[in-house]
Amino acid sequence: MNILMVSSETVPFSKSGGLADVIGALSAALARRGENVRVLMPMYSFIDRKGFTKGPDLSFPMLGGEVTVQTLERNLDGVVYVGICHEYFTGRKGIYGDTSFTPYADNAERYMLFSLAVIPYIEESGFKADVIHCHDWTSGLVPYFVKLSEFRAKTVFTIHNLAYQGEFSRFDAILGGFPLDEKLFYGSRLNERFNMLKSGLIYADRITTVSRKYAEEICTAEQGCGLDHLLSARKKDLAGIINGIDYDEWNPMKDIYFTEHFSAEDLSGKAKLKAEVQKEYGLSVEADTPLFAMISRLAEQKGFGELLSGSPCVLEQLLQSEKLQFIIIGTGDRKYEEKLQSLSLAYSNLEVRIVFSNEVAHRVEGGSDFFLMPSKYEPCGLNQLYSLHYGTLPIARRTGGLADSIIDLDEDVERGTGFLFDLMNPNEIMTTVRRAISFYRKGRKGMQEAMKRGMTTDFTWDKSANSYIGLYDSLIQGGETK
Repeated sequence: MNILMVSSETVPFSKSGGLADVIGALSAALARRGENVRVLMPMYSFIDRKGFTKGPDLSFPMLGGEVTVQTLERNLDGVVYVGICHEYFTGRKGIYGDTSFTPYADNAERYMLFSLAVIPYIEESGFKADVIHCHDWTSGLVPYFVKLSEFRAKTVFTIHNLAYQGEFSRFDAILGGFPLDEKLFYGSRLNERFNMLKSGLIYADRITTVSRKYAEEICTAEQGCGLDHLLSARKKDLAGIINGIDYDEWNPMKDIYFTEHFSAEDLSGKAKLKAEVQKEYGLSVEADTPLFAMISRLAEQKGFGELLSGSPCVLEQLLQSEKLQFIIIGTGDRKYEEKLQSLSLAYSNLEVRIVFSNEVAHRVEGGSDFFLMPSKYEPCGLNQLYSLHYGTLPIARRTGGLADSIIDLDEDVERGTGFLFDLMNPNEIMTTVRRAISFYRKGRKGMQEAMKRGMTTDFTWDKSANSYIGLYDSLIQGGETK
């Protein structure tokens, strides 16, 4: 079938977060299965144009007149990537802003233009999409524009993180110069706003998100971010499909950042890598001391409020009372960076690096015994999947993709792959870390069996792609769009 992905970012051309990884990997996995896949993306200024060829020019009404944009196309690994060229994208330094803290004031118009380009591209290119698969708020208007067009494609809208919705004022919509349905607006006349993600939820034929558990959670007031009533009303059209990971990049048998490799059949290299990592981070090289890792954005969502609040905080209590070692890697909220750096100076069994590094992530993930992810919410999560594949047992809150991918060892010792807790509070984090330490102390055999189970669990993109193909097929065979 013909599948058009619509996304504001995609590996290998543009990336601000996990969305880009998903688009690149899922598109390639679908192409390997014989599907005809194209990815429509903004052509940002930093994208290298080498290998791209000219595509059709597109014209459509916007900004009070007629807008014309160029397109560039490149076939990579069986996927055709189509860049939309307009000053809104080509003339900017970043994706959503010059920095992650300074979004562009005209993002509403930028991504309205991007969404408006979809139907003209289909018409001018001759690519008759069976399915238009839109991702997150930046393409949320696409299902609405498809409904207004004569083109009868099916639309799928995927929520990667419901907290980011693309909310703007009515004035921003007016600047775009394209009439929008009144149901997209809310609030009083003086402060009326519209929501791009909400448009996708209302008008898409099917809605997906990135784990089964998160699909349930976003239908509740607690995690519905103000849209739970709408999502609950469309529950029969909502599916959760967990993301995969790239087993070529994340492979302990051939990881380019490792000097010692290992597999589920031979874990000896992991023990050697652990010793290397301990030495590299100034920790005592002790094979029998459990090594815990956190590689994360240092933010409230990731549980750092609960981990670092109080005096002494949970992390400090663990460092004082337990024979363990901790490595924490990441950047983010300044107050968490400063607190962690202060604790690192005070405790020899804690090493903190305020850095974002792919090499560091691979080596620490591979060399650790446990990986802590006390997230308040986690639509899918990737680090727990990396950890499982690297024989590093995850410790996480039972939420979103974490709940879908980890089996608690105390609840099912024969199938368990990690440790889960339910309540989001400091005591639960401490108790669960201590459960992990107790399991570690029980003996090497049980630990290795759990590691091997995690390493042989299938979280490939091929598995996820099959689920999407099934969804596309059922949608196409289901008849007319709503």
